Amino acid sequence: MHNLAIALNRMGYTVTGSDDEIFEPSRSRLEREGILPEKIGWDVKNISEELEAVVLGMHAREDNPELRRARELNIPIYSYPEYVYEQTKNKKRIVIGGSHGKTTITSMILHVLNKLGVETDYLVGAQLDGYDCMVRLSETSEYAVIEGDEYLSSPIDRRPKFHLYRPDIAVVSGIAWDHINVFPTMENYVEQFRIFADIIEKNGSLIYFDGDDHMKRIVNQIREDIELIPYNTHPFIQEGESIELKTAYGNFPVQLFGEHNLQNVNAAREVLLKMGLNEERIYEALSDFRGASKRMEKLAESKTCVAFKDFAHSPSKVRATTQAVKEQYPNRTLLACLELHTYSSLNATFLKEYQGALNAADEAVVFYSPKAVAIKRLDKVGETQIADAFQRNDLKIFTDPKQFQEFLFDQDFQNKAVLLMSSGNYGGLDFEKVKELF
Repeated sequence: MHNLAIALNRMGYTVTGSDDEIFEPSRSRLEREGILPEKIGWDVKNISEELEAVVLGMHAREDNPELRRARELNIPIYSYPEYVYEQTKNKKRIVIGGSHGKTTITSMILHVLNKLGVETDYLVGAQLDGYDCMVRLSETSEYAVIEGDEYLSSPIDRRPKFHLYRPDIAVVSGIAWDHINVFPTMENYVEQFRIFADIIEKNGSLIYFDGDDHMKRIVNQIREDIELIPYNTHPFIQEGESIELKTAYGNFPVQLFGEHNLQNVNAAREVLLKMGLNEERIYEALSDFRGASKRMEKLAESKTCVAFKDFAHSPSKVRATTQAVKEQYPNRTLLACLELHTYSSLNATFLKEYQGALNAADEAVVFYSPKAVAIKRLDKVGETQIADAFQRNDLKIFTDPKQFQEFLFDQDFQNKAVLLMSSGNYGGLDFEKVKELF
């Protein structure tokens, strides 16, 4: 939301906003743009007939006083994705969906377009090097590259976000059950991707991972006017820790590793080819892509140890990320630490989905906060349930942030690879101090 506010401000719109909490880095960025709210909290005086539109974020509740006032005044109210569509409906929209990899694929596409000087509007859910705002809207760009999240659009619009963008070119990286508070069954979750495929614009294209059985069933029922472009893992060669893509133009080194990232490379390449870019130049531009923030982000490295931070939290992401690091550093002891932080991951009925997710690690740790379980109003989750779910007799489980940090800081980091997976921060872990360990 703060990125959208900044993008609209830079277009010349008069932008105001409200929230009951504003955290960093959003606060500092809004302040630099001159649009930080003067006070925190909700105030109906912020809503007047002079407003042309209200954009409603997920954090505001349905009974929000400012929302009620906007409705009373009949001011047009948009969800975030609705408003992005309004701003891009005359452009060619490229929407990247999927349970995993969509941020990385979107980031790869933007990296190449930026290097090759191709103007585009965009929306991406992670910080990228060289960008000070992760939303761009303009009057001049022919394209809009959008990361298509399947979560709900707003408190008053229960449609998944990616159903509202109506892509000309759609990508689905794969389907693995997530967001069980919204999609209570796998069948219901998969149905959202079938709808996404069905709303592709006439004569549009669907680029999809060919190794996903759910997608194979969806494409068998898709409209005849949609062009189907399957992809798989990009051919590569690996020598030690170096990976090169095998292409018709020779081998090109990349900074990424892991089979899932080599699938992401192919998805991004297919999109860029549909946009009319030269394939050899695509490979040249991808060679120095280092990833998005918190997506296999290298925290620190010494001669004997390396540490990564990753956003992985769902079972499929945890499994793929853990396996990728082990394959990249097969001769090092892999310590994989996972924080169960999201609604789905802390749900007692969903925990079984994590079976085998940490099997590639030599040492496996799970951290979760009983307080977070209580805040989310979930049934109590015990250490025995977690141990049973992961099916590892040697699994270490921590519920106290201080004890987890003591465990981590007391490690012997000789010949180790450390992987910290979380959408949170392990109850207050200072990642800068983690860097100092190396």
